[in-house]
Amino acid sequence: MSLLLDTHVFLWWLMDDPRLPEETRRSIAEPRTAVHISAATIWEISIKAGLGKIELGKSNLAEAIESNDFLELPIKARHAWLAGRLPPHHKDPFDRMLVAQAQVEHLVIITYDRNFQLYDVSLLLT
Repeated sequence: MSLLLDTHVFLWWLMDDPRLPEETRRSIAEPRTAVHISAATIWEISIKAGLGKIELGKSNLAEAIESNDFLELPIKARHAWLAGRLPPHHKDPFDRMLVAQAQVEHLVIITYDRNFQLYDVSLLLT
């Protein structure tokens, strides 16, 4: 299986947050699972940290992706094109990018955001 972590799921994983269900942790940790982190997720976290909405300390998210054996998912032109053309079910441009990337790359998004269900995308809801 190939997964794409929504921003909050990635942060919960890194912080060992109890809001991340054990079953979801097992799915992410499964050695045969390819876990992707979108560049959009890092961008969103960076913006929120800059606004003081989250505290990262001296975290290096690029190193965190590598040290967890996750895969960095760049934003490609076809992702951007599709994200801009998705129905406006979800106003968050970062989430729309994740939907587009998951559709193009055939990934399953792990999220608790029920708005993702409005799109034609595979999900694991936490």
